[in-house]
Amino acid sequence: MTLHDHAGPYRAWTPAAYTFPLPDGHRFPAYKYAGVRDRLDGLLPVLDTPNLSWADAARAHDPLWLRRWRRGEIDRHEERAFGLPWSAEVVERARRAAGGSLAALHDALAVGWGINLAGGTHHAFRDRAEGFCLVNDAAILTRVALDDGLARRVAILDLDVHQGNGTAALLEHETRAFTLSVHGERNYPFRKERSSLDLGLGDGVTDHDYLRVLRGQVLPALDAFRPDLLLYLAGVDVLAGDRFGRFALTLDGVRARNRAVLTWARGAGIPVVTMMAGGYNRDHALTIEAHASVVLDGLDVLT
Repeated sequence: MTLHDHAGPYRAWTPAAYTFPLPDGHRFPAYKYAGVRDRLDGLLPVLDTPNLSWADAARAHDPLWLRRWRRGEIDRHEERAFGLPWSAEVVERARRAAGGSLAALHDALAVGWGINLAGGTHHAFRDRAEGFCLVNDAAILTRVALDDGLARRVAILDLDVHQGNGTAALLEHETRAFTLSVHGERNYPFRKERSSLDLGLGDGVTDHDYLRVLRGQVLPALDAFRPDLLLYLAGVDVLAGDRFGRFALTLDGVRARNRAVLTWARGAGIPVVTMMAGGYNRDHALTIEAHASVVLDGLDVLT
């Protein structure tokens, strides 16, 4: 028996090997990707992400806009909105992160669960990058699944502390997709888009209040939509102490959230793709453990 045997058929994808230049002290949490990979070492196979093709990126994004980013033909305003300095490496890294989500989609359709230890880039619009998000993997996966006949109805459950504004805008008119965002009402983005269901919560939300909303509103909404594919953005910036979040969940609360979502997916008999989304805690070890917990909880619930 090997260390991986108890993971069953599951594997995870990571772009941790693909780095890009950052100024000293930049707020992007580059540390967490290698940290989560190392935390899960020996529990299941963790593979390097493939590259997302530009053709697949163009399923959700303007091809001319993608070409400008590919060539570095952007202005300071666009770079500032993205939040990261342009480089060929940062564009490659964005493609790798989204490529991991697409690989996880095919895993989910094959064995019931696909895992990307990155992704959840929900602030990217059709022709605009925002908030560390260049291409919107949730929207791309939805288009691939629906347009290629891999699913009939796709639910995107976004539990990052920030509204999935790009995802909402990209899929607003797609009746076969259900975008559900639970986020801080007073947090970024300050101009919200319209999801299928937006649940904006106040600052300082605790485990009890958050889980009450999850069980009382989120899961019943998923039941009502009846998807045959779930994309789960498992952001951990809901934790107390996050630099960009205003909630006050504990690690136990995040794990209860994960378990509730994954148990729902198992009970509904639908495949699920998990993506990391945001996490910027002042306690780096807590960020890593919280992101890893999505996989730990999935191995417990889904195997």
